[in-house]
Amino acid sequence: MPHRLSASTLAHILLLAVVFVWGTTFVLVKDALQDASPLLFNLLRMALAFIALAIVNRRQLRHINRHALYSGLIVGLFLAAGYQFQTTGLARTTPAKSAFITGLVVVFVPLFTMVPALRSANTPPPRWTTAIGALLAFSGLLLLTTPAGTSPQNLFVSIGPGDLLTLACAIAFAGHLLSLAHTSHQVPTGQLATLQIGVAALIIAITLPLGGKPHLSLTPRLFVALAVTSLLATAAAFTIQSWSQQHLPPTHTAILLTLEPVFACLTSYLVLHEHLGSRSLLGALLILLGIAVTELLSAAVPLPTHPP
Repeated sequence: MPHRLSASTLAHILLLAVVFVWGTTFVLVKDALQDASPLLFNLLRMALAFIALAIVNRRQLRHINRHALYSGLIVGLFLAAGYQFQTTGLARTTPAKSAFITGLVVVFVPLFTMVPALRSANTPPPRWTTAIGALLAFSGLLLLTTPAGTSPQNLFVSIGPGDLLTLACAIAFAGHLLSLAHTSHQVPTGQLATLQIGVAALIIAITLPLGGKPHLSLTPRLFVALAVTSLLATAAAFTIQSWSQQHLPPTHTAILLTLEPVFACLTSYLVLHEHLGSRSLLGALLILLGIAVTELLSAAVPLPTHPP
Protein backbone atom coordinates (compact mmCIF):
# COMPACT_ATOMS: atom_id res chain seq x y z
CA MET A 1 0.00 0.00 0.00
CA PRO A 2 1.27 3.54 -0.75
CA HIS A 3 2.51 5.47 2.25
CA ARG A 4 0.14 8.24 3.31
CA LEU A 5 1.48 11.55 4.57
CA SER A 6 0.66 12.38 8.16
CA ALA A 7 -1.44 15.47 8.89
CA SER A 8 1.61 17.18 10.40
CA THR A 9 3.82 16.50 7.37
CA LEU A 10 1.12 17.64 4.99
CA ALA A 11 0.56 20.77 7.06
CA HIS A 12 4.27 21.61 6.87
CA ILE A 13 4.30 21.15 3.10
CA LEU A 14 1.11 23.14 2.49
CA LEU A 15 2.06 26.03 4.76
CA LEU A 16 5.53 26.21 3.19
CA ALA A 17 3.84 26.35 -0.22
CA VAL A 18 1.58 29.18 1.00
CA VAL A 19 4.55 31.13 2.36
CA PHE A 20 6.39 30.63 -0.94
CA VAL A 21 3.38 31.94 -2.88
CA TRP A 22 3.14 34.95 -0.57
CA GLY A 23 6.84 35.68 -1.10
CA THR A 24 6.59 35.53 -4.89
CA THR A 25 3.54 37.80 -5.05
CA PHE A 26 5.67 40.88 -4.29
CA VAL A 27 7.46 40.49 -7.61
CA LEU A 28 4.28 39.51 -9.45
CA VAL A 29 2.40 42.56 -8.21
CA LYS A 30 5.35 44.90 -8.80
CA ASP A 31 5.48 43.73 -12.43
CA ALA A 32 1.70 43.87 -12.89
CA LEU A 33 1.54 47.47 -11.65
CA GLN A 34 2.90 48.48 -15.05
CA ASP A 35 -0.47 47.44 -16.46
CA ALA A 36 -2.85 48.56 -13.70
CA SER A 37 -2.92 51.36 -11.16
CA PRO A 38 -2.34 50.10 -7.58
CA LEU A 39 -5.82 50.69 -6.18
CA LEU A 40 -7.56 49.26 -9.24
CA PHE A 41 -5.36 46.17 -9.04
CA ASN A 42 -6.39 45.73 -5.40
CA LEU A 43 -10.05 46.08 -6.30
CA LEU A 44 -9.83 43.40 -9.00
CA ARG A 45 -7.84 41.11 -6.68
CA MET A 46 -10.31 41.43 -3.79
CA ALA A 47 -13.37 41.12 -6.00
CA LEU A 48 -12.11 37.86 -7.52
CA ALA A 49 -11.12 36.50 -4.07
CA PHE A 50 -14.56 37.40 -2.68
CA ILE A 51 -16.36 35.62 -5.51
CA ALA A 52 -14.23 32.50 -4.98
CA LEU A 53 -14.78 32.48 -1.20
CA ALA A 54 -18.50 33.20 -1.56
CA ILE A 55 -18.86 30.13 -3.80
CA VAL A 56 -16.83 27.88 -1.48
CA ASN A 57 -18.55 29.11 1.72
CA ARG A 58 -22.04 29.64 0.31
CA ARG A 59 -23.67 27.33 2.87
CA GLN A 60 -22.17 29.14 5.86
CA LEU A 61 -23.15 32.50 4.39
CA ARG A 62 -26.83 31.57 4.66
CA HIS A 63 -26.64 31.93 8.44
CA ILE A 64 -24.94 35.30 8.88
CA ASN A 65 -26.03 37.32 11.94
CA ARG A 66 -25.46 40.92 12.99
CA HIS A 67 -22.36 40.11 15.04
CA ALA A 68 -20.74 38.38 12.05
CA LEU A 69 -21.44 41.40 9.85
CA TYR A 70 -19.98 43.76 12.45
CA SER A 71 -16.88 41.59 12.84
CA GLY A 72 -16.41 41.37 9.07
CA LEU A 73 -16.70 45.16 8.82
CA ILE A 74 -13.99 45.86 11.42
CA VAL A 75 -11.57 43.19 10.19
CA GLY A 76 -12.19 44.09 6.54
CA LEU A 77 -11.51 47.78 7.24
CA PHE A 78 -8.00 47.04 8.52
CA LEU A 79 -7.40 44.52 5.72
CA ALA A 80 -8.35 47.07 3.06
CA ALA A 81 -6.09 49.71 4.61
CA GLY A 82 -3.20 47.26 4.70
CA TYR A 83 -3.54 46.29 1.06
CA GLN A 84 -4.02 49.88 -0.11
CA PHE A 85 -0.87 51.07 1.67
CA GLN A 86 1.11 47.99 0.64
CA THR A 87 0.33 48.07 -3.08
CA THR A 88 0.68 51.87 -3.34
CA GLY A 89 3.99 51.61 -1.52
CA LEU A 90 5.17 48.71 -3.68
CA ALA A 91 4.77 50.92 -6.76
CA ARG A 92 7.38 53.23 -5.18
CA THR A 93 9.87 50.77 -3.66
CA THR A 94 11.41 47.39 -4.44
CA PRO A 95 9.78 43.99 -3.82
CA ALA A 96 12.47 42.89 -1.37
CA LYS A 97 12.17 46.05 0.73
CA SER A 98 8.39 45.81 0.64
CA ALA A 99 8.48 42.23 1.89
CA PHE A 100 10.88 42.89 4.78
CA ILE A 101 9.02 46.03 5.90
CA THR A 102 5.66 44.26 5.68
CA GLY A 103 7.16 41.54 7.87
CA LEU A 104 7.38 44.08 10.68
CA VAL A 105 3.71 43.34 11.35
CA VAL A 106 4.99 40.44 13.47
CA VAL A 107 6.82 42.97 15.65
CA PHE A 108 4.00 45.52 15.80
CA VAL A 109 1.41 43.03 17.06
CA PRO A 110 3.08 42.17 20.37
CA LEU A 111 4.09 45.81 20.84
CA PHE A 112 0.47 46.89 20.50
CA THR A 113 -0.68 44.21 22.93
CA MET A 114 1.18 46.09 25.64
CA VAL A 115 -2.06 48.08 25.75
CA PRO A 116 -4.46 45.84 27.73
CA ALA A 117 -7.52 46.98 25.76
CA LEU A 118 -5.98 45.69 22.53
CA ARG A 119 -5.34 42.18 23.87
CA SER A 120 -7.93 39.47 23.32
CA ALA A 121 -8.96 37.24 26.20
CA ASN A 122 -6.61 34.40 25.22
CA THR A 123 -3.57 36.60 24.45
CA PRO A 124 -0.96 36.98 27.22
CA PRO A 125 1.00 40.22 27.76
CA PRO A 126 4.16 40.40 25.63
CA ARG A 127 7.43 39.26 27.18
CA TRP A 128 10.58 41.34 27.59
CA THR A 129 12.04 39.63 24.52
CA THR A 130 9.53 41.63 22.45
CA ALA A 131 11.62 44.74 23.12
CA ILE A 132 14.74 42.98 21.81
CA GLY A 133 12.92 41.84 18.66
CA ALA A 134 11.54 45.34 18.09
CA LEU A 135 14.96 46.96 18.56
CA LEU A 136 16.57 44.58 16.08
CA ALA A 137 13.76 45.00 13.54
CA PHE A 138 13.63 48.78 13.66
CA SER A 139 17.42 49.05 13.51
CA GLY A 140 17.23 46.91 10.39
CA LEU A 141 14.45 49.11 8.99
CA LEU A 142 16.64 52.21 9.21
CA LEU A 143 19.57 50.44 7.54
CA LEU A 144 17.32 49.01 4.81
CA THR A 145 15.54 52.25 3.91
CA THR A 146 18.08 55.05 4.43
CA PRO A 147 21.24 55.79 2.42
CA ALA A 148 24.69 55.51 3.92
CA GLY A 149 25.95 58.65 5.66
CA THR A 150 22.51 59.81 6.77
CA SER A 151 22.79 61.92 9.91
CA PRO A 152 20.80 60.79 12.99
CA GLN A 153 18.47 63.79 12.86
CA ASN A 154 17.55 63.02 9.25
CA LEU A 155 17.06 59.26 9.56
CA PHE A 156 13.26 59.25 9.32
CA VAL A 157 13.12 62.18 6.87
CA SER A 158 15.33 60.30 4.42
CA ILE A 159 13.10 57.21 4.28
CA GLY A 160 11.47 57.01 0.85
CA PRO A 161 7.70 57.51 0.39
CA GLY A 162 7.22 53.91 -0.79
CA ASP A 163 8.91 52.59 2.33
CA LEU A 164 6.80 54.85 4.59
CA LEU A 165 3.60 53.68 2.89
CA THR A 166 4.70 50.08 3.39
CA LEU A 167 5.39 50.81 7.05
CA ALA A 168 1.82 52.12 7.34
CA CYS A 169 0.71 48.86 5.71
CA ALA A 170 2.47 46.86 8.44
CA ILE A 171 0.68 48.90 11.11
CA ALA A 172 -2.69 48.36 9.40
CA PHE A 173 -2.06 44.62 9.09
CA ALA A 174 -1.20 44.55 12.80
CA GLY A 175 -4.63 46.07 13.45
CA HIS A 176 -6.08 43.37 11.21
CA LEU A 177 -4.44 40.61 13.25
CA LEU A 178 -5.54 42.11 16.55
CA SER A 179 -9.12 42.44 15.35
CA LEU A 180 -9.01 38.83 14.12
CA ALA A 181 -7.84 37.73 17.56
CA HIS A 182 -10.92 39.39 19.07
CA THR A 183 -13.44 38.01 16.56
CA SER A 184 -12.17 34.78 14.99
CA HIS A 185 -13.37 32.56 17.88
CA GLN A 186 -16.86 34.09 17.73
CA VAL A 187 -17.58 33.84 13.99
CA PRO A 188 -17.30 30.73 11.76
CA THR A 189 -14.10 30.78 9.70
CA GLY A 190 -15.87 30.64 6.35
CA GLN A 191 -18.14 33.54 7.22
CA LEU A 192 -15.38 35.77 8.59
CA ALA A 193 -12.99 35.04 5.71
CA THR A 194 -15.62 35.82 3.10
CA LEU A 195 -17.06 38.87 4.85
CA GLN A 196 -13.71 40.54 5.49
CA ILE A 197 -12.67 40.10 1.86
CA GLY A 198 -16.05 41.44 0.70
CA VAL A 199 -15.81 44.46 3.00
CA ALA A 200 -12.23 45.08 1.87
CA ALA A 201 -13.35 45.00 -1.78
CA LEU A 202 -16.14 47.49 -1.01
CA ILE A 203 -13.82 49.89 0.84
CA ILE A 204 -11.22 49.66 -1.91
CA ALA A 205 -13.93 50.48 -4.47
CA ILE A 206 -15.01 53.53 -2.44
CA THR A 207 -11.44 54.78 -2.06
CA LEU A 208 -10.48 54.09 -5.68
CA PRO A 209 -10.62 57.82 -6.67
CA LEU A 210 -7.95 58.61 -4.05
CA GLY A 211 -5.35 56.92 -6.25
CA GLY A 212 -5.87 59.31 -9.14
CA LYS A 213 -7.15 58.33 -12.56
CA PRO A 214 -7.08 54.51 -12.77
CA HIS A 215 -5.51 52.81 -15.76
CA LEU A 216 -5.77 49.23 -16.95
CA SER A 217 -4.10 47.29 -19.76
CA LEU A 218 -5.22 43.69 -20.16
CA THR A 219 -1.99 41.72 -20.51
CA PRO A 220 -1.00 38.11 -19.76
CA ARG A 221 1.18 39.17 -16.80
CA LEU A 222 -1.75 41.08 -15.29
CA PHE A 223 -4.05 38.05 -15.60
CA VAL A 224 -1.38 35.82 -14.02
CA ALA A 225 -0.83 38.25 -11.15
CA LEU A 226 -4.56 38.58 -10.49
CA ALA A 227 -5.09 34.82 -10.61
CA VAL A 228 -2.21 34.08 -8.23
CA THR A 229 -2.93 36.89 -5.75
CA SER A 230 -6.71 36.48 -5.62
CA LEU A 231 -7.17 32.72 -5.86
CA LEU A 232 -3.92 31.31 -4.43
CA ALA A 233 -2.50 34.02 -2.16
CA THR A 234 -5.85 35.15 -0.74
CA ALA A 235 -8.77 32.72 -1.10
CA ALA A 236 -6.83 29.44 -0.97
CA ALA A 237 -4.22 30.73 1.48
CA PHE A 238 -6.87 31.65 4.07
CA THR A 239 -8.27 28.11 3.93
CA ILE A 240 -4.93 26.26 3.84
CA GLN A 241 -3.37 28.28 6.63
CA SER A 242 -6.37 27.87 8.93
CA TRP A 243 -6.19 24.08 8.49
CA SER A 244 -2.38 23.82 8.67
CA GLN A 245 -2.03 25.74 11.92
CA GLN A 246 -4.33 23.23 13.62
CA HIS A 247 -1.71 20.51 13.00
CA LEU A 248 1.54 22.42 13.63
CA PRO A 249 3.34 23.51 16.80
CA PRO A 250 3.39 27.33 17.07
CA THR A 251 7.19 27.42 16.75
CA HIS A 252 7.07 25.49 13.46
CA THR A 253 4.45 27.89 12.11
CA ALA A 254 6.55 30.87 13.19
CA ILE A 255 9.70 29.55 11.51
CA LEU A 256 7.88 28.92 8.25
CA LEU A 257 6.31 32.39 8.27
CA THR A 258 9.69 34.10 8.68
CA LEU A 259 10.67 32.65 5.28
CA GLU A 260 8.23 34.93 3.41
CA PRO A 261 10.58 37.93 2.98
CA VAL A 262 13.41 35.50 2.16
CA PHE A 263 11.38 34.03 -0.72
CA ALA A 264 10.46 37.55 -1.83
CA CYS A 265 14.11 38.63 -1.83
CA LEU A 266 15.23 35.55 -3.77
CA THR A 267 12.42 35.93 -6.31
CA SER A 268 13.22 39.62 -6.78
CA TYR A 269 16.88 38.76 -7.33
CA LEU A 270 16.15 35.98 -9.85
CA VAL A 271 13.38 37.73 -11.79
CA LEU A 272 14.06 41.46 -11.49
CA HIS A 273 17.81 41.19 -10.75
CA GLU A 274 17.35 43.33 -7.65
CA HIS A 275 20.56 43.57 -5.62
CA LEU A 276 20.64 44.68 -2.01
CA GLY A 277 23.81 46.55 -1.05
CA SER A 278 25.77 45.54 2.04
CA ARG A 279 23.97 48.15 4.17
CA SER A 280 20.52 47.13 2.95
CA LEU A 281 21.37 43.46 3.26
CA LEU A 282 22.46 43.95 6.88
CA GLY A 283 19.20 45.80 7.52
CA ALA A 284 17.20 42.95 5.97
CA LEU A 285 19.02 40.40 8.13
CA LEU A 286 18.35 42.45 11.28
CA ILE A 287 14.65 42.68 10.39
CA LEU A 288 14.54 38.94 9.81
CA LEU A 289 16.31 38.33 13.13
CA GLY A 290 13.92 40.68 14.91
CA ILE A 291 10.94 38.88 13.39
CA ALA A 292 12.37 35.50 14.40
CA VAL A 293 13.01 36.64 17.99
CA THR A 294 9.51 38.07 18.25
CA GLU A 295 7.84 35.01 16.71
CA LEU A 296 9.79 32.35 18.55
CA LEU A 297 10.44 33.90 21.96
CA SER A 298 7.94 36.66 22.61
CA ALA A 299 4.46 35.23 22.11
CA ALA A 300 3.33 32.22 24.11
CA VAL A 301 0.10 32.16 22.11
CA PRO A 302 0.59 33.28 18.49
CA LEU A 303 -1.99 35.53 16.94
CA PRO A 304 -3.61 34.76 13.57
CA THR A 305 -1.59 35.74 10.54
CA HIS A 306 -2.56 36.99 7.12
CA PRO A 307 -1.56 36.76 3.49
CA PRO A 308 0.32 39.67 2.06
